Order: sequence, then C-alpha cells, then structure tokens
Amino acid sequence: MIEIEVGYTAEFIRLYHKLTLDLQEEAKQAIALFRNKINHRQLRVHKLHGRYAGKLAFYINYRYRIIFKYLDKHNKTVALLQVGDHDIYKK
Repeated sequence: MIEIEVGYTAEFIRLYHKLTLDLQEEAKQAIALFRNKINHRQLRVHKLHGRYAGKLAFYINYRYRIIFKYLDKHNKTVALLQVGDHDIYKK
C-alpha cells in the first residue's frame, strides 16, 4: 500500500487549532486513514464544485470536513487546505 504524502497550509493549521480537542483527535484519525487508504469508504472523498473546483474534501465526521488538493499529477502528494464544519464552503 502506498502512503500519501500530506502537507498542511498555514490556514489549515490555524483552523485546526480552533477545533475542540475531541475534534482534533477525530481529525488526526481521519488524516491517518486518508494517508493509508485515500478512498476509504468512511472518508467519503468527493470532488468540490464552483469556486472550489479542482479541490476535494473528505469527512472527519458527519458535520466536519477537510478540503484538500493534489499537488502532483500522480496523486501521491496532497495539501490540506481547510478544516471545519460545512460552513467552510462559504468562506
């Protein structure tokens, strides 16, 4: 199994630190799962549209998401861009 290389933007880190400790732990678990199996059913990876075209998102839980984008054409490196509830799509 190929592990995905994950980078973090400054905005992602800022938003991550605003999450509760419980949500931070859930996010860590989701990111670990994402690294090892990017298309795991639990993550519900999906393409975004509109102003987020070209980006994707995966679930931390029912309410919270992580937005990311691929940094290479082989889809082996990603940047985590934002984390938050569904309102992150409105930013």
